[in-house]
Amino acid sequence: MPRYHALGKLPAKHHIQFRKPDGGLYTEQLFSTRGFSGPMSTLYHVHQPTEVSGWEDRGSVAPTYLADEPLRHRHLKTARMKPCGDAISGRIPLMGNQDVVWSQALVADQMDTFYKNADGDECLFIHDGEGTMESLFGTVDFRPGDYLVIPRGTIYKLNFRSLPVRMLAIVSFGPIEIPKRYRNEYGQLLEHAPFTERDVRPPHSLEVHEERAPHSVLIRARNRLTLYHYPYHPLDVVGWDGYVFPFAFNINDFSPITGKLHMPPPIHQTFSGHGFVVCSFCPRMLDYHPDAIVVPYNHSNVDSDEVLYYVNDKFGSRKGIEEGSITVHPLGIPHGPQPGAVEASMGATKTEELAVMVDTFHPFKLTREALEIEDPDYWKSWQTRG
Repeated sequence: MPRYHALGKLPAKHHIQFRKPDGGLYTEQLFSTRGFSGPMSTLYHVHQPTEVSGWEDRGSVAPTYLADEPLRHRHLKTARMKPCGDAISGRIPLMGNQDVVWSQALVADQMDTFYKNADGDECLFIHDGEGTMESLFGTVDFRPGDYLVIPRGTIYKLNFRSLPVRMLAIVSFGPIEIPKRYRNEYGQLLEHAPFTERDVRPPHSLEVHEERAPHSVLIRARNRLTLYHYPYHPLDVVGWDGYVFPFAFNINDFSPITGKLHMPPPIHQTFSGHGFVVCSFCPRMLDYHPDAIVVPYNHSNVDSDEVLYYVNDKFGSRKGIEEGSITVHPLGIPHGPQPGAVEASMGATKTEELAVMVDTFHPFKLTREALEIEDPDYWKSWQTRG
């Protein structure tokens, strides 16, 4: 996130003595990215963050991808999924590649330990839940429609007000950032950007846990889980400042870019990652040329896979889509409006569609879990009948 933020108590300068009320030193920790050349934050702990009382190997969580799958458009129906696990154990990987993994969750339980993903940045889309995220950097409240962007290495726990909750988890093996074309050379969002800094909600409060009592953190690294045991509460930060922190952004705060004629999907881009983008399709006015065709034109995915998660069922170009559907349109074959959709759209002036899209530049590989919720006849929806 390209802006400075600070919470809690801080010394006047980095790397100087910063003492507790009893005279002891707080422990300084640099939270850096790309070595020492990327965004950084500096945190001050009550305890030594390096002290542990033990650890347990919890095994591999590497997704198992299907090989040699035939090329075709796919429709996955997440409504067929059953509630299971918490916000971490309940994630079911549906597809992925060397840059990003897409998992779906219908969360049934509250988290009983804290979690840290050291493999990648996380972008969680909260479909219909609300609650709070406790983190190393403080508390972030979330509500339906929120993206929670969590930098790798952040210790956190999600607390839901009620369950079950539908959630999409996008894990990026590179940084998740705001697109460069929306920012000036200083990192400030430009006037043509579809959102501003006021829409971004960083941690708003910092609750300091000074107690020495056993706590655990489940750490994901190298596609493996390790449960670390600490003799103190892991959220013991008394203050921090910098440019690395988790934040929330609500999809309904995205201000769509519209035009006289149909605008291509990059206008919906919300975040960028290495080898992929995240886009938000939101309710908006449609094209205003008197002869405009307001549904998307046919498009050949020459070099990217396009995956949409439908937050509602109001898509004029797609039949048979339900809330929670996922469509996978792979590179190599064209996709577009289904028969009759163009004529049916004539005269429409607005759309109420709401969806999250991920476009990748390396093919997505599906998992067996994805095939378990697939509509195998989706590819037939472009056939002309009668």
